[in-house]
This record gives sequence, C-alpha cells and structure tokens, in this order.
Amino acid sequence: MPLSRGLVENINLNGGSFLGVSRGGAKTSEIVDSIQARRIDMLFVLGGNGTHAGANAIHEECRKRKLKVSVVAVPKTIDNDILLMDKTFGFDTAVEEAQRAINSAYIEARSAYHGIGLVKLMGRSSGFIAMHASLSSGQVDVCLIPEVPFKLDGECGVLRHLEHLLKTKGFCVVCVAEAAGQDLLQKSGATDASGNVILSDIGVHMQQKIKMHFKDIGVPADVKYIDPTYMVRACRANASDAILCTVLGQNAVHGAFAGFSGITSCVCNTHYVYLPITEVITAPKRVNPNSRMWHRCLTSTGQPDFD
Repeated sequence: MPLSRGLVENINLNGGSFLGVSRGGAKTSEIVDSIQARRIDMLFVLGGNGTHAGANAIHEECRKRKLKVSVVAVPKTIDNDILLMDKTFGFDTAVEEAQRAINSAYIEARSAYHGIGLVKLMGRSSGFIAMHASLSSGQVDVCLIPEVPFKLDGECGVLRHLEHLLKTKGFCVVCVAEAAGQDLLQKSGATDASGNVILSDIGVHMQQKIKMHFKDIGVPADVKYIDPTYMVRACRANASDAILCTVLGQNAVHGAFAGFSGITSCVCNTHYVYLPITEVITAPKRVNPNSRMWHRCLTSTGQPDFD
C-alpha cells in the first residue's frame, strides 16, 4: 500500500487504524523473508507489549541474517502498560472516553431508586484506565483494579460496602478493570491468537452477584451495567494523544535514519527517548498499590480495604 501524502493527509481525524489490526499472524522467518524479498530497509511496528515482542523477534532474525534493516517500534496501547514508559499513545483518549461512560453510569444510578452504576473498563494486565478515569471523574465510589486483591462477600467485602453506600447516599458507582478479580472467577484456560489468556468477564459476574446479594437481603437495587470497551478503543484521538503520536512517529523515523534498530520511541521520565525493546518487554507495567496516584484515587472514592 503506497502511503502518499494525499492518502494519509487526514487519517488522524478518524478513530481505529488505517493499516488495520491483527492478533497472531505469520512466523517471524516468513516476515523477514518478505522484508528481504521486498528490499525493505526500515520497519516501523506500532502496538503494545505483544507487538514489541514481535518487533524484537524480527530485529533478532534480521541480525541473524546480517540484513541492514532498522526495526523501530512505536508504543500504541490504551492500557498504558508498557514498562519504563510514562505514557503510551491512546491512553489519554481512552481515559477521556471512559470518563463519559462513568458519567452516564452516575446519571443512571442517581436517577434510580437505590441505583448502582457498574462500569467495566479495559486493562488486561493493569488498572491504569480504571484508576485515572475514576480519579478524573470524581463520581466513582468503588474502583477495582487487578493489582489490588478484593473480596465481594463477607464483612469487609465490596457488597457490604455497597449496602452502606445505598443507606447513606441512596446510590453508588463502581468502576472495575477487566482483569480485576480474576481469582474470583472460573478460568477457561483458553487463549487468543497471540497466546494471551482470555479473561473471564468480571463485569457480568459482578452484575449478577450484586443483584443476587440485594435480592437475598430483601433490599431493592437497580443495577445499571455499562461495558464501553469498543467505544473507548475506537474513538478519534484527542489533542494530547495526537501530539504524542506525532512526536513519537517523527522520532521513530529519525532513529531509523540514524541507523538504530531494536529500539522503541517513547516518553520516559518526561523526556522523549529511545529504549532497547528488550528492556520494555520483560514484564507489563502495573499500578503500584503504594503509589501516590493510587492513594489519590482511594481518597477520591473513599473506599475501604476490601481484602
């Protein structure tokens, strides 16, 4: 596909991906065979942790064959879960869109008698979207993320706290990251095309548990469940992300022309830098439960310890 200036001129105004997206795909050796046959000398790879691992595998195969190919990655994931990076392209937009979903849940819950707004947000390895959206909205009473274990039942469980909120406020809003509470669910063991474990649905599970709990104790509760997953992921990039992806893309091109390979263009400690891909794929970045940001979120929600 020839990417002429006229063809790509306004793609930044649209959501989604102009190039398309995929999981899994061809073998590394076949990809490098194609690179070699087409005489490609620069390869730019956009994506998250799995994509970076794939880019590193291509880089190593090119080195093995002694090909003069620059492989440069650009971090694009709304989860913001790539190690050592301040922020990844797509995260700010996702938080902004997630905040709209939380506001809808708040309005629905406040309007109903004993309304409970429940919002499930993306984050298969970390709870950055849920934490930041909860903090920025100021409308969330309970934020649940995978880095912080919690119990639904029992004296210190989430359900007991929801009882308290309905008694004192008359309504409440719960925000849960998709990877939170997986220890409470039955695991299928299935994986997607990229080898990632397919997560059980914590949102639907919590919706059912909340309904059953309040029915059992004889207290009416109106649960409003919102899953904005694809709305959050498919919207147009906001101004902050538009600037970030432009700078990261420009830096990636500069790095390739300078002869670097096996690197990623990113923001680290407020500076635009190049990092070796090997350093950022050792593990996903996760929310630190002892961080100031998580404590700010707890202060905003006023939630107790659920473990």
